[in-house]
Amino acid sequence: MNPNLSRYPTYDVMSAQHEWDQHTRTIVNERLHTGGDYLFLSVTEAEILRSWCSLLMDDARGEIIQYVIEHIDHTLSAGIESERKSDVPHAAALIRAGLEGLDNSCQILYTERFFHLDTERQLQIMTSISENDALPHDTWKTIPQSVFFQKLLRLTTEAYYSHPRVWSDIGYGGPAYPRGYVRMHPGQLDPWEAKPKNEA
Repeated sequence: MNPNLSRYPTYDVMSAQHEWDQHTRTIVNERLHTGGDYLFLSVTEAEILRSWCSLLMDDARGEIIQYVIEHIDHTLSAGIESERKSDVPHAAALIRAGLEGLDNSCQILYTERFFHLDTERQLQIMTSISENDALPHDTWKTIPQSVFFQKLLRLTTEAYYSHPRVWSDIGYGGPAYPRGYVRMHPGQLDPWEAKPKNEA
């Protein structure tokens, strides 16, 4: 999501954190602090993901994308996977193979790494992978391209929309417990909820 298109430019979900219980407050605040250390990803893989995830979400804000990368790294390192078809590799193996295929193909075709290519070229490559049509074919023949694309899309989206700055962008009020909602009818907002900029 491009932050310049936010309907809630003055809203900050963190201003209401005093309403959350301590456990929730700790978890959400930790998402605002990144360390730059990786348990699973190599530095090159992380930089590929920086470009990839920024384009997927149309958002290049450094602190948010860094959080996304670290969230993906933690997920892959921990082996966390809620569902997987029997003929699909485990997420860690799939992502590693896909990133290696992406790096190899970019260097073969353009003598550059993915994150050094211009945006238009990057988007063309991402589209071809999503359609199982990435080149060169020999590089990708053992990698399920569209499955790799969909897995990265899911991991990226899950991480991105769990960041509190993105919550503010979309007007999400954060955890409702223990405060809860009072006004439940369509079109009604509680006083603490985000209001669009033309209604603020």
